[in-house]
Amino acid sequence: MSRKVVLTVSQGARIGIDECQHQFRMSRWNCTTFGNTTTIFGGVLSVKSRETAYVYAVTTAGVAYAVTRACSRGDLTDCSCDKRVRSKKPRGNWQWGGCSEDIHFGERFSREFTDVRESRDTAEGLMNLHNNEAGRRSIRARMQRVCKCHGMSGSCSVRVCWRKLPQFRAVGDALAARYEGASHVRVVEKRRRRVKKLRAASRDLKPPNKTDLVFLDESPDYCERNDTLGILGTRGRLCNRTSPGLDGCRLLCCGRGYQTRVRDVEEKCRCRFVWCCNVVCDMCRYKKEEHVCN
Repeated sequence: MSRKVVLTVSQGARIGIDECQHQFRMSRWNCTTFGNTTTIFGGVLSVKSRETAYVYAVTTAGVAYAVTRACSRGDLTDCSCDKRVRSKKPRGNWQWGGCSEDIHFGERFSREFTDVRESRDTAEGLMNLHNNEAGRRSIRARMQRVCKCHGMSGSCSVRVCWRKLPQFRAVGDALAARYEGASHVRVVEKRRRRVKKLRAASRDLKPPNKTDLVFLDESPDYCERNDTLGILGTRGRLCNRTSPGLDGCRLLCCGRGYQTRVRDVEEKCRCRFVWCCNVVCDMCRYKKEEHVCN
C-alpha cells in the first residue's frame, strides 16, 4: 500500500473519530480516545454495545469518504472521477458533466480495507460487518447533485451537473439518529446451510435493515470510572444546570449532584472594524459560573 493511500486512510479514520467526539460531546461516554496505544478507544469496544456500533459505522464511513475525495482530487492513482453517471440518461433539462465523486470506489476500498478483518462465523464479526456497511450507505444516500449553468449572457442554455459528497457532519448526524434507534440483535444459525445471521433479539423488536445500527450487548455504566474498559466516568465533568438533556446536571452527573464554582474569565469583547483593515477588540473581565459533577 502506497504512502498516499496510508495517509488517506489515516485521515479518514481521523474524520470519523472527530465526528464521534462531536456527536457524543455531551454524553456520559464522550468518545474518549487514548494516545500511545493500539486500542485507541481503550477497552470500551470489547463490549458490543450501541456505542461500539456507532464507532465502527462512523470510522468506516470516514475511510470511504476520505478515499472518495482523494480520488476526485487526483491524489490517488488507482481512481479518478465517477464516469458511470454519464451513461445514465438524466430526467430534466440538464446533462451529466464535470467530475462526479466516485463513492462506489470509496465504498469498495473501505470494504476491502476494513471488512477483511471480520469473520462471518462470529457474532462480533457479523455485528461489525453490518455496522460498517451501514456507515458506508449513510454517505451514498446523501450524495448531492450540484449543477452549473452554461450559455451566452447567463442564458443557462446548458445545465451541467455532477455528484458531490455531502458534508461529513450530515453523515455523522444521520448515524447519530441510527444510534438512538439501534437494534438489539442476536445470532441465529440456519441449520441446513449452517450460515449465521443477525436477527432481532426478541419478536417484539423490528428486524434491522441494512442502514440500521445493531448491537449485541447492553451498554456499560459510563457514570463511574472503569480502567479496564477505559471509561473515565463523569466525575469532574462540566454540566448544564438548566438543560433537561444529556448534558444536564441531573443526567450527566448520574444522580450524584454537582458543585457550582465561579471563576474570573478574560476574553476579547466590543470588537470593531478599523479602516483599513484591522479588527480591534477590548479585553473584558467577567465572572463565569460553572457546574461540575460530583
